[in-house]
Amino acid sequence: MPRIGIIGSLVWDQIHGRDPLAPPVEEWGGIAYALGALDASLTPDWEIVPLIKVGRDLSGQAQDLLRGLSRISPGARCVEVTAPNNRVVLHYQSSERRCERMAGGVPGWTWTELGPMVRDLDAVYLNFISGFELSLGTAQALRQAFPKPIYADLHSLFLGMQQDGIRVLRPLADAATWFGCFDMVQLNEEEMQQLTPDPLSLSAQALGAGISLLIVTLGPRGVAYVAAPGFDGLADGRSGGPAKRNSDTTPAPDRPTVRSALVKAPVVETLDPTGCGDVFGAAAFARLLAGDSVEAALRHAVTLAARNAAFRGASGLARHLRGELVMP
Repeated sequence: MPRIGIIGSLVWDQIHGRDPLAPPVEEWGGIAYALGALDASLTPDWEIVPLIKVGRDLSGQAQDLLRGLSRISPGARCVEVTAPNNRVVLHYQSSERRCERMAGGVPGWTWTELGPMVRDLDAVYLNFISGFELSLGTAQALRQAFPKPIYADLHSLFLGMQQDGIRVLRPLADAATWFGCFDMVQLNEEEMQQLTPDPLSLSAQALGAGISLLIVTLGPRGVAYVAAPGFDGLADGRSGGPAKRNSDTTPAPDRPTVRSALVKAPVVETLDPTGCGDVFGAAAFARLLAGDSVEAALRHAVTLAARNAAFRGASGLARHLRGELVMP
């Protein structure tokens, strides 16, 4: 069976202000949302291999979360570390703006640790939940050693951390080098603006670094994407590897060009915006691995992100995303 590795951080969230009339809620967050979306969107022949470190204080609960998923590789577990698990306090100021404070000490992966674990995988989904999952050097080693598709949501690479744990937006140093480590890259509108106010400049930088697909999430407006010339999905999701781009020797009038478009999101009543970007990215990559075109994969992904916004929490999320009835 083909196998997808998922790299990210499980976070224990304490959420304030999601419902102004309700008390704070505590539940799994972080990569839990992407796990649910992969579980709901992968075709039945794929297995999920968690490449996730978890603190000893929450390792039992993390294993319970994995047991609730149907596509997890048999016997797979999170890697337990002695450091306390990452915990985040979220204060929602609006449905789209929030303040985060993070605590915990789960370390990132070194290439010595990660290299043997990706050797037999067919794809890698990487989500920078803490921003410390991989150093740039480890990401470069992954790219050099792993020729199959890598999808990266750069999210928390754009978040610095103050002494009190408050996360603050910041520009991403060595952005072009980071881009060059991945085939498909996702960021949101605020993160894009940390790099440049000019989307065309960002697109040129990303495509120049070798990215096949750049995706910018726009909240309730949907997503914008830029695809490299000749790229409209993965040639063979089972064996991995980006689809080959059309040759530059094609006559000029028929030569493929860069494609960009907006994919609108469905209108929904938002109960919980937490994790929508994580659900979107994992769902999009899963459908690309299934052989969908870029547009088809992104339409599926915005649908699932909207469905996530109408559901509270990550427990039972995969079933909800599949359209099954989930009891509160």
